[in-house]
Amino acid sequence: MREAERASKFSKYQFMEANTQRRKAGLDEKIPDIQKTLDTVRFLKTRKPDSDPIEATFELNDTLYAKALVPPTEEVYLWLGANVMLAYPIAEAETLLEGKLSGAQQTLENCDEDLDFLREQITTLEVATARVYNWDVTMKRKQKAESGEEMIGKKKILPNG
Repeated sequence: MREAERASKFSKYQFMEANTQRRKAGLDEKIPDIQKTLDTVRFLKTRKPDSDPIEATFELNDTLYAKALVPPTEEVYLWLGANVMLAYPIAEAETLLEGKLSGAQQTLENCDEDLDFLREQITTLEVATARVYNWDVTMKRKQKAESGEEMIGKKKILPNG
């Protein structure tokens, strides 16, 4: 493998590793949010229709919160992304969130496997590069020593003595 090919592969592996780490970081943030939403939906599912409303505090922004009374309900509103919110029956919302959670967890496992593979490939490439470099240094020293021996045979004195 030529130096340019090695450098290209090394660069590609590092790029893929960085992308996979970003995806993993996003999933590490997303999974607890999905789990928290699923827990809330399950809590709402257990409430009886004649129970008292619950006072809840909602985060509207990083520094802005609102209080609300939440009566027993048969539907929940879920943010789907891209500024889209839909109403779902509680059972359907629970199923949807369970699917999203298991999908996110599976994707996280795949990211971990991919990162392990990429790290292994990067390490292998680094070791191979070091071996080639060391071999090259050894060969140059050997050539230098051989050419020095030839000079001594011709009665030419080396700078070191």
